Amino acid sequence: MKAVQYNRFGGPEVLEVVDVPTPVAGAGEVLIRVGAAGINFFEVLMRADRYAATPGLPMFPGVEAAGTVEAVGDGVDPRLLGSRVAAPLFVSERPFGGHAEYVTIDAGLAVPVPDALSFEEATALMVQGLTALHLLRQSPPANKTVLIPAAAGGVGSLLIQLARGQSARRVIALAGGRMKLVPVLSSGADVAIDSSRVEWPAQIREANGGAGVDIIYDTVGGPMTAAALPALTPGGELVFAALGRFALSAADVEAMIGQNQSLRGFALLPLLSPAVLKAGLVELFELAANCRLRAAIGGSFPLDRAGEAHRLLEERRSTGKVVLAP
Repeated sequence: MKAVQYNRFGGPEVLEVVDVPTPVAGAGEVLIRVGAAGINFFEVLMRADRYAATPGLPMFPGVEAAGTVEAVGDGVDPRLLGSRVAAPLFVSERPFGGHAEYVTIDAGLAVPVPDALSFEEATALMVQGLTALHLLRQSPPANKTVLIPAAAGGVGSLLIQLARGQSARRVIALAGGRMKLVPVLSSGADVAIDSSRVEWPAQIREANGGAGVDIIYDTVGGPMTAAALPALTPGGELVFAALGRFALSAADVEAMIGQNQSLRGFALLPLLSPAVLKAGLVELFELAANCRLRAAIGGSFPLDRAGEAHRLLEERRSTGKVVLAP
């Protein structure tokens, strides 16, 4: 089968398509013909060795996929053959390798995909959907004004919709570039601010009648965190979900303490037992299948254009989820 790999760290050009043996479903596993596989921004960072953890080489990326069950291993119900399923590889014993024509996963982790949902949409609701879902469970938005950076991306667009569905009082969104503001507003944001302009931090309070926001859901990190902090109201909460990109100084944190503000860390994987994972995906899939949640697809590429897909993400030109479709 064809699979994407890289043997060295660097730019998108290090990605290559290679021929590798097609995996075989072992006992308790299913073999899935991949219909779509997602790319996440942390995978772009891993490829460049700029993530919190350095992967071993050669690396076969891809932590999430969706497709059709082609074979079952010993002990697996044969009625699963031909079924449409999501493969959340990121919680499995082999958490990578989804950017390929086939993957295997423990049958107990495969989640049914409704017929009304495309494989691309199902993929968009895995890492990014679960991130948005659990961010809001950790810090509920009901009756609060919230700030969502990177709001045109996969997590951001889902955060807007879910926060709106959970009775957020006001949703203020940041997106990098004027062309991204329209899709952000169509996702349900009350206000969309162009974060590529130098005046964006002041515009947050202006957009909220001079008042601060109650919660910042920070999935971006880096310099943006400190730039957004002045918009946080006294007693407000910064939820930091950008692993490896924490750049606040001790003085920044001390200033937060002086304002009775709280800093809350967020990491998805420790929250996901198999039961919690499956329940979350079932909830997200049902919302999307019933048109109560829209999984925006920002680009679909074949395996041999994986580098182009990475470049789209790396240059922050995408809106919604970027996927590979073998």
